[in-house]
Amino acid sequence: MPSKPKAGERYWDLISPYWLPLNESWNRGVNAFLSESRKVPGPVIHLYAGHWCQSEVNNGGLCQFFVNTTGLLAPEALQAFRTLGLLEWFAVLSEAISYFGDPYPRERAARLKMLPEGERGHKAADPFVALDDRFYTSRDAARDHWERTADEYAATA
Repeated sequence: MPSKPKAGERYWDLISPYWLPLNESWNRGVNAFLSESRKVPGPVIHLYAGHWCQSEVNNGGLCQFFVNTTGLLAPEALQAFRTLGLLEWFAVLSEAISYFGDPYPRERAARLKMLPEGERGHKAADPFVALDDRFYTSRDAARDHWERTADEYAATA
């Protein structure tokens, strides 16, 4: 009898063939990423962007997500959270994205210019501290909730 998949295995199996090509496209710029992402099925982009966003935020907060290259994924992560029904995370990320104005700056250098000076990522200079707290304490942040939700979505994709 086959063993039951561990949390996160189903969605990871779906995105893993696209992982490196998408990650490597960041180094060639936003347009390269957008071009590469158009080659990927929609559910994969949802899972990929949602994975990166929740991983970065859980590691170092929204400021880390936006300061790092991964911030170029914010529009896709926002759509991912909505599509997967992670509506509290959707609301938090939507509010965080609004900090940057419209249109959202996918270029890392542009985002860095818009953040407060000082040691970015430290609480004194981090405009997202309250939003981080909402992200961490939401129902969407419950233990293994991302993995279970992503696996359920992957199973229907």
